[in-house]
Amino acid sequence: MLKRNSIIAAAIVILIASTTISCKYKVGQQSGSVSATSGVTVMACDESFQRIMEQEISVFEYQYPNASILTHFIPEQQCIDSLLYTNNTKLAVTSRPLTSSEMRYLELRKRQPRSKMIAVDAIAIIANPENPIREISTSDLAKILSGEITEWRWVEPGNKSGKIEVIFDYNGSSTIRYMTDSIMNGQEFGKNVFAQNSNAKVVQTVSENKGAIGIIGVSWISSDMKGVEMTTEELSEASNKNDTTMLGFSPNINVLAVTGPNQFPGEGKKPYQAYIFDGSYPLYRPIYLTVTGYKNATQSGFFTFVTGFSGQKLIQLTGVLPAAMHPRIVNVE
Repeated sequence: MLKRNSIIAAAIVILIASTTISCKYKVGQQSGSVSATSGVTVMACDESFQRIMEQEISVFEYQYPNASILTHFIPEQQCIDSLLYTNNTKLAVTSRPLTSSEMRYLELRKRQPRSKMIAVDAIAIIANPENPIREISTSDLAKILSGEITEWRWVEPGNKSGKIEVIFDYNGSSTIRYMTDSIMNGQEFGKNVFAQNSNAKVVQTVSENKGAIGIIGVSWISSDMKGVEMTTEELSEASNKNDTTMLGFSPNINVLAVTGPNQFPGEGKKPYQAYIFDGSYPLYRPIYLTVTGYKNATQSGFFTFVTGFSGQKLIQLTGVLPAAMHPRIVNVE
């Protein structure tokens, strides 16, 4: 039943997309003008990566005014289902690669699938600024998520932040799947775990609730999120510069250092790009972009852009680690 509902939901998304494409061609573009840098295509993107991909799309369409990427931000499994079972969706952004059977399914239908890891995302653990905690272990996280630990004083003696409420983005999101598989070992969540149906609401809820703890993709908390601070023209220029910086985090929340199973208290790291790169930050996952269709199509042009220098630099500006670029680490005395 769940599989069927997911496919139906994906089909509804694509029906809406088809109508939008038809209107867009009539209003702004010449029908039949399709190439790697012109035309309209549809992408399904995991909601967790919305801020990252909105920036990519904005600059791609700015540089190629005759191209349009119509994107639907939906749960991860719906992204995969829409790519597999509808012909209109040509691109998908997910936290896992397609399985061999899924790739084979597309190949048998002559969809010509190609997939590539485009980045490594960190799962950030955020708390209220008034909460004095600065570090948390993955073992304590598992106990909080399962409901075994329900108050902050049991995590950190003397912490008076009260009861713990865990805030996720969406029910069934890839973030929930990651924490279930990697931290919970398949256990069920406790009654203190809630979903807000919005990444922005996760940050807002944590900033307003002293006892709350949020679990969210790092791009949503970067204070240097250039899609907010820069125009599209400035972003386009920045994507062609070969410099890197250490990004900061939003001052409205308390980003916790996390210690992994092989680390001691005090050795925890925050989700900076350098610590994602060297593996010392324990909560990380890949981001994959999958494309279908022939190589001179609009979706292939966008795939080439995202996996190329400019697209990878844009990813770096979001606080996520790009797959094809290494951060420049600067020690400041």
